[in-house]
Amino acid sequence: MSSHRNENLSVMPLQEFVLEGFEEGPKTQALLFALFLALYVVAILGNLTMIVVITLDARLHSPMYFFLKNLSFVDFCYSSVIAPKALANFLSSSKVITFEGCATQFFFFSLLVTTEGFLLAVMAYDRFVAICSPLRYPISMRPSVCARLVLGTYCGGCLNSILQTSFTFSLPFCSSNRIDHFFCDVPPLLKLACADTTINELVMFGICGLIIVSTTLVVLISYGYITGTILRMRSGGGRHKLFSTCGSHMTAVSLFYGTVFVMYAQPGAVESMEQGKVVSVFYTLVIPMLNPLIYSLRNKDVKDALQRLGKKHTAT
Repeated sequence: MSSHRNENLSVMPLQEFVLEGFEEGPKTQALLFALFLALYVVAILGNLTMIVVITLDARLHSPMYFFLKNLSFVDFCYSSVIAPKALANFLSSSKVITFEGCATQFFFFSLLVTTEGFLLAVMAYDRFVAICSPLRYPISMRPSVCARLVLGTYCGGCLNSILQTSFTFSLPFCSSNRIDHFFCDVPPLLKLACADTTINELVMFGICGLIIVSTTLVVLISYGYITGTILRMRSGGGRHKLFSTCGSHMTAVSLFYGTVFVMYAQPGAVESMEQGKVVSVFYTLVIPMLNPLIYSLRNKDVKDALQRLGKKHTAT
């Protein structure tokens, strides 16, 4: 834990932080800029494409694709909270972010990442109802219910973000204002605190652990029932289609929960900053880039919708 580790430094109100990012030479910085830019552009284009396709194609106006559109929106937003500032810092020598800017970036990042975790659990529940109770599905997942479920994911994300942001930015920070990361996140910020951060670390591990465990249980229970139902099907084609659709979701869930657990919900996560930077690149840029590819390449409905939109565009 980090009990008074910086008490030899003077406590002073900070007006700004410095995001140190990856401390490498100019050539490495240029390569990282190109990598971040490529990941960000693909993530933005992929998620925007999913949003547009699902919005314009009437055949995709179902609960599953309503949730998928919201997932793409969340991925679009939270990669945009991080990437532009990181890209600017690769080309800048100052790498400064104001105290308010840091708190704002952290608030929206925490809100959107938590929302994604809840949303993936909601998507698993949607597949559970659709496959295990198909006759009840139109009523159980009617539009008003879907809207409330999505609203609930944002409310859960907002509540966690308020708690994390208030606990973190109420700490007294020492005269060192250099954040050993490429964006404002809890672990590197706690290292700058002059006070005992034991409670903050327990709150972070506790809340993140509770969210990860509860949402993972929803996913595992849902897919346990789904697997049993699929295996009892007589139609091989039906089993293949359902396994393909569910496989896409399980791939996205495994990538997201795995990286978030490594970063926030294990003892020692706060201490491994270098590992944290690499993991952070994965879940802030790589996962938002991969999700549209996972859901489009393995989903026949989305591929067909893309082809129909392509034909319409060619015809006009």
